[in-house]
Amino acid sequence: MNIALLGYGKMGKTIERIATERGHRVSIRISDDIDIYDLSENDITIDFSVPTAAFKNITTCFEKGIPVISGTTGWLEKYTEAAASCKEHNSGFIYASNFSLGVNIFFELNKKLAELMKPFQEYRVSMEEIHHTQKLDAPSGTAISLAEQIIERSDKNSWTLETPDEKQLQITAIRTENVPGTHKVSYSSPIDSINIEHIAHSRDGFALGAVIAAEWLQHKKGVFGMKDVLF
Repeated sequence: MNIALLGYGKMGKTIERIATERGHRVSIRISDDIDIYDLSENDITIDFSVPTAAFKNITTCFEKGIPVISGTTGWLEKYTEAAASCKEHNSGFIYASNFSLGVNIFFELNKKLAELMKPFQEYRVSMEEIHHTQKLDAPSGTAISLAEQIIERSDKNSWTLETPDEKQLQITAIRTENVPGTHKVSYSSPIDSINIEHIAHSRDGFALGAVIAAEWLQHKKGVFGMKDVLF
């Protein structure tokens, strides 16, 4: 595949390395205005840009008939519009808050644990996520996905970064140096605690998942998720 990379920071460089190792070619790297680039030679776009640019980047690719893999978080208020644009232009689209295989297995564990814990009201659920200081959004997109899974399967109605009320799920977001990503879900009672945790050791897992998703999507039309790719 010829891949266009939207966003050429640390994640973009890791994606380029892994894509090249898998026999693909990164033909263009975009870190500024997408309109000044010729995308016609590209088979697919992988977007790890910034929240303020993501929607324009993604829909511009659809308009040019180029499918998109997007891992940019912090722009999802326009996700429905982006999905509609994909369908309108008969393109392909996969958005994921996290492309790591391990995280997507963690998502399934999180959903199952939330279902198991629902009858036991003595346990209070909370979450913690830790990322590097360059991460622009808080909480992370992965943390929001985990929270939404729990809310769908519990008596919680929202998440918050502040002190929660009885119906809110508290997320603690920590930013520190050189942490690719850690997510922890805790159920605590006066008697005991149950925790599940995913710790990323490098960006390679995220990048590999994005490239695998691009390989899967290349000749498909429609809007998909990582569950379609992996399970």
